[in-house]
Amino acid sequence: MSHRAASLANLDLITLAERLGRCCREQGLSVTVAESCTGGGVASAITAVAGSSNYFETGYVTYSNAAKARLLGVPEATIAEHGAVSRDVVEAMVAGACRESGAPLGVAISGVAGPDGGSPDKPVGTVWLAWGDAERQQAERLHYPGDRGAVRERAVRDAIVGLIRYIEASYIAAT
Repeated sequence: MSHRAASLANLDLITLAERLGRCCREQGLSVTVAESCTGGGVASAITAVAGSSNYFETGYVTYSNAAKARLLGVPEATIAEHGAVSRDVVEAMVAGACRESGAPLGVAISGVAGPDGGSPDKPVGTVWLAWGDAERQQAERLHYPGDRGAVRERAVRDAIVGLIRYIEASYIAAT
């Protein structure tokens, strides 16, 4: 783990959201979120920071599969084939959120927060996150221990950390 990555891991949620805001303002970016298992937690963390309306306008809580399809354009066939908790679905969610909102950057989350709903291949605590835009995404599968609250809290943190890293790698490093 790099020093920069270690330093992000040790920051509280408000400090992370403030850092995301600085990155967005410095790069002239706005962000959107598409959330399922976190139920708006990422949007809540971002908007807890004063001035976040300068870089955050739209968030989507698409808890059901029907909402993912209707609001974000996730193909129903993709959900049926891979399940809502999958790389394909979160990549389609972030692409759809960016396309629908006009934001150049977004994050999507879908997971099994528990206490029920897990399966052998997607046990409770399994979460997929994706970062990117309407054309290009990167996704990561994570597994968090703990109860429903712990899973959701970790997913929110990692979503924001991932946005910061994505901006630093894609925009700041390019300058």
